Amino acid sequence: MKDGYAAFSRGDIPNLLALLTEDLEWHHPEAGYSLPGTYQGRRGVSHFFQKVAQDIDILDFQVREFVAEGDRVLVVGWERATVKATSRTCGAGWIHAFTVRSGKVAKFREYTNTRALAAAYGRRPDFT
Repeated sequence: MKDGYAAFSRGDIPNLLALLTEDLEWHHPEAGYSLPGTYQGRRGVSHFFQKVAQDIDILDFQVREFVAEGDRVLVVGWERATVKATSRTCGAGWIHAFTVRSGKVAKFREYTNTRALAAAYGRRPDFT
């Protein structure tokens, strides 16, 4: 897990992708902005990170805690980013939930303040 966050912080997406299973399920929460949805496999996650690079500038990204139990890992962190289209900046805490299979990430789900993200995109969150 720590290697994946180190690769992300360096902008080394190819090495991050190498830590994922081929059939990975990557879920980002729905909330009225352009990144949500479920991305399948390394190709899907690569597309997700392309969208991240197009949409936002990450100003601060902090990994604060790792909690592991069996094949599950929770990572607690915080980030601050500016949405390029609106020039609005927001900060939000997050929890990343991973399921690991044979030493690689098989499932990922993010939990975050979707209201703050939607506001930074200039949108109202849709919680229906």
